Amino acid sequence: MAAIDIQCELKLKRGEERRLQAGHQWVFSNELEKVDTAVPAGTLCRVVSESGKLAGTGFFNPHSLIAVRLLSRGEEPLDANFVESRVYAALRYRQRLGLDRYARIVYSEGDFLPGLMLDRYGDLVVAEVLTAGMELLKPQVVDAINKIIQPKGILFRNDNAYRKLEGLPGEVEKIGEVPAESLAAEGSLKYTFSTEGGQKTGFFYDQRDNRLFLEPYFKDRRVLDLYCYVGGFAIRAAASGAEAVWGIDSSAAAIDFATRNAELNGLKDKVSFQREDAERALAALKNGLLPADPDFIVLDPPNFVKSRKNMVPAMRLYSRLNETALRGLPRGGMLATATCSHHVQREDFVDMLKSAAAHSGRNVALVELRGQAKDHPVLINMPETEYLHFALLEVR
Repeated sequence: MAAIDIQCELKLKRGEERRLQAGHQWVFSNELEKVDTAVPAGTLCRVVSESGKLAGTGFFNPHSLIAVRLLSRGEEPLDANFVESRVYAALRYRQRLGLDRYARIVYSEGDFLPGLMLDRYGDLVVAEVLTAGMELLKPQVVDAINKIIQPKGILFRNDNAYRKLEGLPGEVEKIGEVPAESLAAEGSLKYTFSTEGGQKTGFFYDQRDNRLFLEPYFKDRRVLDLYCYVGGFAIRAAASGAEAVWGIDSSAAAIDFATRNAELNGLKDKVSFQREDAERALAALKNGLLPADPDFIVLDPPNFVKSRKNMVPAMRLYSRLNETALRGLPRGGMLATATCSHHVQREDFVDMLKSAAAHSGRNVALVELRGQAKDHPVLINMPETEYLHFALLEVR
């Protein structure tokens, strides 16, 4: 197989190769001796240590804090067909998990394709390209998808705000048959959503394992699902024998899809959805003003930590939401809660929960600490690939 053409060489400062040797895939701009802004974003470059030893090869973006995203480590060769071979390896991994038609097929660095997300919804693949280097390889990405997955349509949801950090425009592109609405299957349940108007790629596969984990805990409970989106947790709760289920989201479109999904799964009489602000609903619960009386709360808010700069106020907000939820639960009540930012490490998440529990004045037990679904693989020496943290708590 022909080797890929490498177009520049970057030199690390003294000692900065250690993290890369351990398996991390990012080189930050302040770790390079020189950042040549004349090099086009996305250029493939060799990264060498101070002594000249090859540390790896990757995409270079001189305008980004993450200056290099490695595609290979050390002397590992990088052939011209690496996109196809890595998409194939990623699909084979999902198939071994028993996942194929409804799953995240490629998870960026977790599958050694930095900046590429591929979610499969039956005959549709929804893709996100988030880095300048992967943008240049988009034709190879399309070829790999068509050859290996063979969908009827591909939708590039390249409207993520993260692309601005890479100097890329926001755009949406359709290839082949792309329906207005799509379907995600999760065990015996099905969820419809807006293909272009849904959040991110449309459905949150990353919470699949956590929804299934909660099945026995939902039984005979009165469940309040905050930030319910299209009803992932709420409908799973209703299907798992919950006594009553309420879902709340601020989006009218999300509530419409959630209501339709309840009917789709034969659960319209067991779950109800309402458009409302989650913080207002939590405040009403704490003050005893909600008509519902839940003893199980699902708190899966959006990503509040957009960057390290807003980490402190964002974690305070997470803590306040969890504190309010814990205050509103009866003794024996349960809280399933999550964060979804790669800036938040597991220790940060646990510290936030400790603070929320302390300020709530309740005795709180940690039932289980969990993460993202297995089709979002975590690299052990790259904590940024573990972005979703999930906990089940019980008020004692």
